[in-house]
Amino acid sequence: MLPARAGECIHRVARAERGLSASEGRSADGRAGLNRPRPDVAIIGAGPAGLMAAEAAARSGAAVTVFDHMPSPARKLLIAGRGGLNLTHSEALEGFLDRYGTARARLEPFIRAFPPAALIAWCEGLGQETFVGSSGRVFPKAMKASPLLRAWLTRLASLGVALRVRHRWSGFAEDGGLRFATPEGATVVHSRATVLALGGASWPRLGSDGGWAALLPGCAVAPLRPSNMGFAVDWSDHLRTRFAGAPLKRIALSFGGATIRGEAMITAQGIEGGAVYGLSAPLREAIAAQGHATLRIDLRPDVARGDLAARLNTRPAAVSLSNHLRRAGGLSPVAVALVQEALHAGAPRDDLAALVKGLPVTLNAPFPIARAISSAGGLAWEEVDGTLMLRRHPGIFACGEMLDWEAPTGGYLLQACFATGRAAGEAAAGYAGCGRD
Repeated sequence: MLPARAGECIHRVARAERGLSASEGRSADGRAGLNRPRPDVAIIGAGPAGLMAAEAAARSGAAVTVFDHMPSPARKLLIAGRGGLNLTHSEALEGFLDRYGTARARLEPFIRAFPPAALIAWCEGLGQETFVGSSGRVFPKAMKASPLLRAWLTRLASLGVALRVRHRWSGFAEDGGLRFATPEGATVVHSRATVLALGGASWPRLGSDGGWAALLPGCAVAPLRPSNMGFAVDWSDHLRTRFAGAPLKRIALSFGGATIRGEAMITAQGIEGGAVYGLSAPLREAIAAQGHATLRIDLRPDVARGDLAARLNTRPAAVSLSNHLRRAGGLSPVAVALVQEALHAGAPRDDLAALVKGLPVTLNAPFPIARAISSAGGLAWEEVDGTLMLRRHPGIFACGEMLDWEAPTGGYLLQACFATGRAAGEAAAGYAGCGRD
């Protein structure tokens, strides 16, 4: 069941969605839309990448129909935006592109063609003003995703884009048509070009379950793995029962030579949060190779180790350890509990400052992909050409999270989805023989 607030977000876009569905009979220029036996471009997947592909294709003159197997579009976008929709990031483009790691070279042409500044202008063109947060992240001033999605669906309707929900793609027909399973039964749709925007495999209850890999026989697909996720830790019963849900604020996490400052949260199963997500890829790979990984937590990153040692390494006999850590070290109750947990596990007691500045936490496994914010892996880049068309399936394009890339949270995920969606939509319209207006 969806969280109540998420359900409210979904229902708030229903009016705009009905407006989009109402345009199904005919496109803006009078050509038949949904009822056309052969639309110009079919988009499969109504997330950010798919909807951006639909807009780009429609602006290029194509008659477009979007298909999605869920009852309404962009469900993951709506839930991701409940606490603030992080569209993109304001950092310089060179540093921005570096966030994509080994996939930088593949994504760079698409992001340069539709960079963060263009995404911000697009958002504001929908009447949604943006602002830059203290961390450099870019948000709509409304913070939520629902106003943006409503305005976007209204724009798509004005462009003649049609939407068919509860249509699950089930592969290709013998004549190359697109087979769909619907509540009314199986159907086949023929289009001049198709864009696949089927997502990865995180949050599968919201629509993306990775099942599309079986529908592209012969295409190389890197295994879908969790990304931007938490990790399992064998906490003691005391820490688990007393501090599950407690935040760790103003900390720094280190692994493999990288350090990220931010926040995290203790859970009954382990640890998660923004700072953890930033290191999730190397941690995941280390666990896959070695069976575990040791994360280091600096509980007081703003205090030099020498200064902290002067405060902590001599404790009055009448003061308990927990009070000493709290008063002299300035540690929160959950931070004190973590230090005591490490001491009980055998950490040296003669240098408390060193422990506070580099507390070891053994991670045993990444949280499952169903709990991850995003996923790694997907359709191999070698399977698509420079326009994102599948080499084995001419006229079929792919975009968004179903391609093999990953990025940290902070706006990088949506930026790449929007940019590749735009590129695939324009290329599909061109393949279908549609020129720009």
